[in-house]
Amino acid sequence: MRALLVTALALAIPGVAVAAPRISGEYLEARTCAVYTGPCFANGEMDLAGKKAVMAWKVDAGEWNGVTLDGLGAALVVRAEGTLGDDGVFAMRPGKVRGVILVDERAAATERDALVDFVKKSAGPLAANVVAVEPVPFELKNDHVENVGTLKAGETAHVETRGIKDGDCVCTNEIVFYNPLAKVENAHPVHTKSFGFRGEGLGTKFEARAQSSAFLATFEH
Repeated sequence: MRALLVTALALAIPGVAVAAPRISGEYLEARTCAVYTGPCFANGEMDLAGKKAVMAWKVDAGEWNGVTLDGLGAALVVRAEGTLGDDGVFAMRPGKVRGVILVDERAAATERDALVDFVKKSAGPLAANVVAVEPVPFELKNDHVENVGTLKAGETAHVETRGIKDGDCVCTNEIVFYNPLAKVENAHPVHTKSFGFRGEGLGTKFEARAQSSAFLATFEH
């Protein structure tokens, strides 16, 4: 919303040019710890949970490294030694992080290379040790009104979310404790119905469900 407001204000001021984003689209993230929770519960999970995550991007329009990527997507699945992320004040210490990038199988070689570079730049240090790149059937859909996000990366990874309900709150002191793992816009927490990874390269497979551990968002660069 802040980005939209800044753009609107700039358009209203004569002589102010607004650069169009080079690339934009939808983002979906899920982790193995709650991101919307009470601080006491979050403190109890630190260094015990939140060591695995799926981060996914679907390009609506734009290019990267001079390559048009409209309609294509990719995901990064990571496994860390410690809890991933930060609460805006204190950064966690994830230790060594291993990652696998899942790329839309429809992408040609140049598009695949551009998607991989985009994911690495977007995820920063979390993508410093990518051990495999795998082409998969890729579908990501976000509904920001119903707070429903779905990722289907073949048989390798999946995410399914819904909006947070009153019954999901335990202590009534819940807040957005963790920020999204990537630079995004319009992020809001949602409840993970299920998400998981069944691929190779991370030394583990995982499945998690029934926790407010996901973000729906958009991105633009």
